[in-house]
Amino acid sequence: MNLVDVVEKLHANPNAKNILAFRTGDTVEVAVRIKEGEKTRIQNFQGTCIAMKHPGQMNGHFRVRKISDGVGVERVFPFHSPAVEGVKIISKGKSRRAKHNYLRTRTGKAARIAIDYNRD
Repeated sequence: MNLVDVVEKLHANPNAKNILAFRTGDTVEVAVRIKEGEKTRIQNFQGTCIAMKHPGQMNGHFRVRKISDGVGVERVFPFHSPAVEGVKIISKGKSRRAKHNYLRTRTGKAARIAIDYNRD
């Protein structure tokens, strides 16, 4: 076992195994642990997954975008971050793209992704 494997084993998030398999285009709700002073709480961030990079690997992350008060908000969540408590899939999107960067320029009905009812 080399040094890189040892470091990855020490910094791996045990909750990463509990993250369900989702893809880009899915509407997900990410439970994020937020520390405010001495207290910690869990805040949910619900939006569309627009990009994934290296899923399942140590340096992998996914990007979630939502519209809040007419302003687009994006957050990047590493898979092995200790702040990510879990990911819940709200709806599965019908998508044929790996990245949905075009959603940044669209608003309203044009920013929707169709629901894929055939996917389990």
